[in-house]
Amino acid sequence: MAKFHLMQSSTALFTALTLISGAATPLVIQVSAQAQIVSATTFSDVASGYWAKGYIQELANRNILTGFPDGSFRPDEPVTRAQFAAMLRTAFKGNPVRNNVNFKDVPNDYWASAAIRDAYAKGFMSGYPENDFRPGENIPRAQVLVALTSGLSYAPSGAVGTTLQSFSDASSIPDWARNSIAAATEKKIVVNYPNAQYLNPTRPATRAEVAAFIYQAMASAGDVAVVMSPYVVGQSSVQIPIGTTIPTRYDKADKILLSMEEPEPVPVSLTINRNITSAAGKVLIPADSEVVGELRVVKDKGARFFAQKLVTPDGTEMPMSATSQLITQTEVVRRGANVLELLAGAALGAGAAAGVAAVTGDRAVATEEVLGGGAVGTLLATFLGRNRVTLITIDSNTDLDLALDSPLALL
Repeated sequence: MAKFHLMQSSTALFTALTLISGAATPLVIQVSAQAQIVSATTFSDVASGYWAKGYIQELANRNILTGFPDGSFRPDEPVTRAQFAAMLRTAFKGNPVRNNVNFKDVPNDYWASAAIRDAYAKGFMSGYPENDFRPGENIPRAQVLVALTSGLSYAPSGAVGTTLQSFSDASSIPDWARNSIAAATEKKIVVNYPNAQYLNPTRPATRAEVAAFIYQAMASAGDVAVVMSPYVVGQSSVQIPIGTTIPTRYDKADKILLSMEEPEPVPVSLTINRNITSAAGKVLIPADSEVVGELRVVKDKGARFFAQKLVTPDGTEMPMSATSQLITQTEVVRRGANVLELLAGAALGAGAAAGVAAVTGDRAVATEEVLGGGAVGTLLATFLGRNRVTLITIDSNTDLDLALDSPLALL
């Protein structure tokens, strides 16, 4: 368990908060680089249970996809051929396989001209007769899949007709796309929502659908972890239903203390307490699997854990959308409090650590377990001069059980 101790004691990883004597002297914080975290991108219109959230989130965190200035992603908007070329350029870094061409409808000063040249040179996209690219045209789902399999040099290994029997609307697949879509299906690139049996090949692809296709293509190439989804065609999976309780704990401390003014989400990894099994007794999630996520403070209310992914003991990763209860238990730290007694066996958010050091006036406090970084300078200015600070107290063994916000698909 993490223990707080005087500065004389050496630690392998610590955050030091030093309060120099004198009311006008600022509190200086040195935060280990290993304790920093960049908050994941979130979008106002992509709910926690949205079918493509895992794909969108991962690609946004990798700067492959971006949102709009208003904080939205607009997942249902169609994607143009130019926009798709721009996405391909950031997702796939391979070498050119053919000489470039100049499309007559893509002038050099066009915003996506470089991306279009790149997508062509790498073998992902081609033009139309008469040397047109049609950059503003909405791209159909079939074209997206053909582009991905072409750029990755995938070809079907089995009988094309047999593979395409996966789709109830296989007859609507254009002849020129059949081989490529069969290859994409074999590679588990095809994602069909809400019904995995309907490809809708000629319908314009949405931003969410393109995110899913690109992510699955990257997964097929080994560039990202496999995402388990009931909408991936050919992926055999079982689902743990929404609302299922997942018992978890935090192993590195007896309790976690957060300030009501933590500036950023606090990164935390939890451990699943026991096997999660089916009614027939099959182990679906092994005990000691890791749940990676973050604690977020709800101002003036408490804190809640948000799961982001599940990592099983064998290293398999899959997106996970689950949350804990709202944790509202607090304690007040006042000037002159016994810091060693108060913080024994605790892990702290950076805001909590800054608040405790500022309010108690301790000359130096160190911890092996300060979680996250944050805008600590701003926090110090907030805490200095106060006589007390309110901390949210999270019991590591009883407060962090999770409930699934969306079904969890497993192999």
